[in-house]
Amino acid sequence: MGMEEFGGGQSDKSDILVVTTNDVPGYRVQQVIGEVFGLTVRSRHLGSQIGAGLKSLVGGELKGLTKTLVETRNQAMERLVEQARVRGANAVLMMRFDVTEAADVGTEVCAYGTAVVISKE
Repeated sequence: MGMEEFGGGQSDKSDILVVTTNDVPGYRVQQVIGEVFGLTVRSRHLGSQIGAGLKSLVGGELKGLTKTLVETRNQAMERLVEQARVRGANAVLMMRFDVTEAADVGTEVCAYGTAVVISKE
């Protein structure tokens, strides 16, 4: 598995800036639109569960599960960006991820933040 498979975040071409900070240097918040989120729940693949069980006996990274979690976080972030776009924002401030187990059958990932309209100072 190459390093690109473990990455995440936005592409350089996105029209919605997503940051984990409270502000963006050189920009001013013109309008606060409000909370936006992207949510997805992924079930575990039977093969990866068996592999993870075997791997846990000897230790080490569970690469199949890592790849699934990266894909899940990316999907949640794409949904966050789409919701911000639909609501008229051009940025999301204070973006965070929340990850929880969903009834022992999968993983819930929620990307959330504050949708805003920003402009250069």
